[in-house]
Amino acid sequence: MSVINRNNVKTIGDGAQTMLFAHGFGCDQNMWRYVAPQFADRFRVVTFDHVGAGGSDLSAYDFEKYSTLDGYATDIVEIGQELGIENGIFVGHSVSAMMGVLASAKAPTLLSRLVLVGPSPRYIDDLDYQGGFSRQQVDELLEFLDSNHMGWSLAMAPVIMGNSDRPELSEELTNSFCKTDPEIAKHFARATFMADNRADLDQVKVPSLILQCAEDVIAPVAVGHYLHAKLPESTLVLMKATGHCPNLSHPQETVAAIETFVAAA
Repeated sequence: MSVINRNNVKTIGDGAQTMLFAHGFGCDQNMWRYVAPQFADRFRVVTFDHVGAGGSDLSAYDFEKYSTLDGYATDIVEIGQELGIENGIFVGHSVSAMMGVLASAKAPTLLSRLVLVGPSPRYIDDLDYQGGFSRQQVDELLEFLDSNHMGWSLAMAPVIMGNSDRPELSEELTNSFCKTDPEIAKHFARATFMADNRADLDQVKVPSLILQCAEDVIAPVAVGHYLHAKLPESTLVLMKATGHCPNLSHPQETVAAIETFVAAA
């Protein structure tokens, strides 16, 4: 199985520089459909599905490899190597933001810029760190998912998406969650919500853009400020967009923020 088929890699545009878009938990590359094509006139735009999601090869899902985010970061590096990407721009939503951080450390010449959309290096509070969740809350969230994948999807999608006045957005996220294999979803959720990548931030050597949404229950504003303080050469944009998925709910604002960042390169 080639890397391209394994991760259902899609490419549009033929620019000299590559933009690589990575989706978040319970989603697939379709979540970038309002954003990624806007850059195809100037960049080679690459989208893909994490193994276990969307049109990826489910038989390639290795529970040991994907027990931490490092396994996904390795896939990103392999995609980059297969496509000959150098000095690319990585755009990662939610948990994929930290995968990009890890990938940039693994392959220093692969990426020249990071765009982190709703990122969080740790979801659990810790001493003077505010991640947004207590350990008990995360344990309960994972137990709920373990016992009732469908019920978890129906309950959590509206909370994660926000924008309650636009129920069609929550419905799309719910459907995306429900399409994911339950065992893979449980495993990926544990790798996501138990991760602690704060120590990895020091390894980032490239400029980064942090897109911080308002009223984001998954990655609160305090996390955005924490990342801005820890990441060298970082730019923090406090968006008007609410919820955790501005690539769906507020694509124009998301595109505009990324445009400004890449134009400054």
